[in-house]
Amino acid sequence: MFREMRRDRQKLGAEECERILKTAKRGVLSLLGDGGYPYGVPMDFVYENGKIYFHSAVEGHKVDALKRCDRVSFCVVNEGEKEPGEWWYRFSSVIVFGRIGIVADEQARIAALRMLGLKFYPTEEEVDAEIKKDAARALILEIDIEHMSGKTVREK
Repeated sequence: MFREMRRDRQKLGAEECERILKTAKRGVLSLLGDGGYPYGVPMDFVYENGKIYFHSAVEGHKVDALKRCDRVSFCVVNEGEKEPGEWWYRFSSVIVFGRIGIVADEQARIAALRMLGLKFYPTEEEVDAEIKKDAARALILEIDIEHMSGKTVREK
């Protein structure tokens, strides 16, 4: 069902893909939007136990789209490294395909909020305060990954 990469030399292994997903801060979530148009939205995320988690408002374009069709892709690009003595960069990217859903279980929802908070907030105390203040208004989305691939590209 999923295509193999054409340029096999650039292909990253599963461990390197997971390392990038664990360290990257943002990516672009792509869904089937209004009128059949693709809808790509930049998202903060956390990758844990083979799944990708996001927080979201409880309504809007993204939520409407995932209710219509749960198939998504999510793409992450790392910061890249400048080639020594050159102007170009070498960077890596990961793209996943999977099914997205709303986390309904309250314990799992709070656990995902906590993972997200710990990735972005400076202290646990701030994470706990934010969860206490805003958890009731946050929707947690989860991608079950069906296919993942990554590659390294040299810009030049």
